[in-house]
Amino acid sequence: MNRQLLAFAARATIPVMMGYLPLGAAFGLLMAAADYGPLWVVLMSVIIYAGSGQILGVSLLAAGASVGQTALLTLVLNFRQVVYGLSMLDKFRGMGWRKPYMIFALTDETYALLTGATVPPGVDEHDFFFAVAALNHGYWILGSLLGSLMGALVGSIPQGVEFAMTALFLVIAVSQWKGTRDHVPALLGLGVTVVSRMIFGAKNSMLLGALAILVVVLALRRQSQRGEVQI
Repeated sequence: MNRQLLAFAARATIPVMMGYLPLGAAFGLLMAAADYGPLWVVLMSVIIYAGSGQILGVSLLAAGASVGQTALLTLVLNFRQVVYGLSMLDKFRGMGWRKPYMIFALTDETYALLTGATVPPGVDEHDFFFAVAALNHGYWILGSLLGSLMGALVGSIPQGVEFAMTALFLVIAVSQWKGTRDHVPALLGLGVTVVSRMIFGAKNSMLLGALAILVVVLALRRQSQRGEVQI
């Protein structure tokens, strides 16, 4: 990667860095509290890289849950990644050896950046995507390591750190809203989520239900825009 590409990618990922460092540190502190050392913290962040899934996983393991239960709940929590992946097939086509990593590193925040960011002039689109994904992954690993190293001194998660992810989502959502004139998908997402919440309550099935309905609605809308279906 050349310096210009890294500079563009670093500028685009600043909001993610501001969220991943404290949230990764919170995960590192949780791992330290559960008697897992820095090596395990870094290893999980490198090969799992699931954000909230990692936090859920260490909490369940510390509470005595089985590996099978932990794996199942983590799968349910991250099921939305299936939807993300399907929508990025065209963008990742032709990325060669980098494609498997892009699929692996497609977190919520990376997905938001890749779908909303404008590739700078003179920069290869695939190189820019890869740089964004790699930098975001690096931020998470660094935050996790710092949290683990601080664990022995702090002993608990500082109050308010858990809000970092919510704040990060809001920043990216506002940026995407301002960057496009088509607000229908965002409004559909909000409306479908509210309806799903009313039907299923505050359960994992609420998220799955909302995603399923939204995928169908957006697919029909896309076909309608292409003139294939009239709705």
